[in-house]
Amino acid sequence: MNTSHFFAHLSRLKLINRWPLMRNVRIENVSEHSLQVAFVAHALAIIKNRKFNGQVNPDRIALMAMYHDASEVLTGDMPTPTKYYNPQITVEYKKIEKIAQNKLIDMLPDEFRDDFRPLIDDDFYTEDEKHLVKQADALCAYLKTIEELSAGNNEFKLAEQRLKKTLSERDSAEMDYFMQVFVPSFSLSLDEITLDK
Repeated sequence: MNTSHFFAHLSRLKLINRWPLMRNVRIENVSEHSLQVAFVAHALAIIKNRKFNGQVNPDRIALMAMYHDASEVLTGDMPTPTKYYNPQITVEYKKIEKIAQNKLIDMLPDEFRDDFRPLIDDDFYTEDEKHLVKQADALCAYLKTIEELSAGNNEFKLAEQRLKKTLSERDSAEMDYFMQVFVPSFSLSLDEITLDK
């Protein structure tokens, strides 16, 4: 039985900080971001199914979201303005991401690769699944801007505006529902969200 470094690599996601070019009131790492994206993607899938006649698997969506940035353990987190600075950079970075996804999958014992490939390699996502994970990813980035702005960090003003535009481009009924029901609480203090109404 050979040793696999797959999970040792994944455990290092906690060492990769997001928003590396910006001052943060609280540093966020890729591991905690991935968990939050999994929470939100799972919720979006449930909302889509229960309220808007969706036919997606919330458990699979949550797992996909959990692994959506796993390749960053090999590539690091490239800031969005850099990644999308021009089409050529975007195309080249997508190639690098794909190489990193395949390298991660290759770290697994052969008999498990087909189990993890559909979670790590986004080529295996359906359009609905890809859309939900991307919505959740953008929503969580937007929530980070709300938290930073609420803490008085104006460094995140432009990021908030950019993410509002991204969210409007990825708009859906389930995301609108999530934004109306769950997002307002993120600008409140602990006392405000724990007080009985």
